Amino acid sequence: MTCAFFEAHYLLQSKSTSFCSPQFCSYHPLPVVFSTAQGIWVIDPEGRRYMDFLSAYSAVNQGHCHPEIVAALCEQAQKLALSSRAFYNDVFGRFAEYVTKYFGYDMVLPMNTGAEAVETGIKLARKWGYMRKGIPEGRAIVVACMDNFHGRTIGIISMSTDPDSRHGFGPYLPLVGPKCPSTERTVRYNHVEDLEAVLEAHGEFVAGFLVEPIQGEAGYVF
Repeated sequence: MTCAFFEAHYLLQSKSTSFCSPQFCSYHPLPVVFSTAQGIWVIDPEGRRYMDFLSAYSAVNQGHCHPEIVAALCEQAQKLALSSRAFYNDVFGRFAEYVTKYFGYDMVLPMNTGAEAVETGIKLARKWGYMRKGIPEGRAIVVACMDNFHGRTIGIISMSTDPDSRHGFGPYLPLVGPKCPSTERTVRYNHVEDLEAVLEAHGEFVAGFLVEPIQGEAGYVF
């Protein structure tokens, strides 16, 4: 690659780092800038093509700019872009019915991000713990594994063991995370004996266990 290539890409990258909050750049992006995409290919401003193995963490599993998805988005945007939750619309109900029947669930709660999904999962576990399991109010424990990553909200970084994610944001949400409340023993990924120890010590107060099927932040642990 030429010096001109790196200079042009550096200028485009510098705008992102100069005018955007550091919270947006929570990763360490590769020094490549994309401008267009189609299918499995992403293309930089000079026309170089790269095969996309990330798929925006599954958001574009169907490929970039899939014609059917683009057509559906454009059609809906021309009719009704947003109704907010203050009203009903004629699309959401059909969507919810389709998703629940297809995946075999009773209900669905749409969210924008994985962080919102995990935060809602914590709330759901605590609510269940208080209403169904009989855990005394304020004592519900949600256990996680060390080296987890679920987002950047306060509730989620309270579960994190990464100093860079936690530093400067305390105090944290109590009774969530990978440490046993009484022994401070950490629940390691793929070590069921660690979880057993927490359940043995505090099982009556445990409302949920949050674990990734494949742990990515720790280096893709299966």
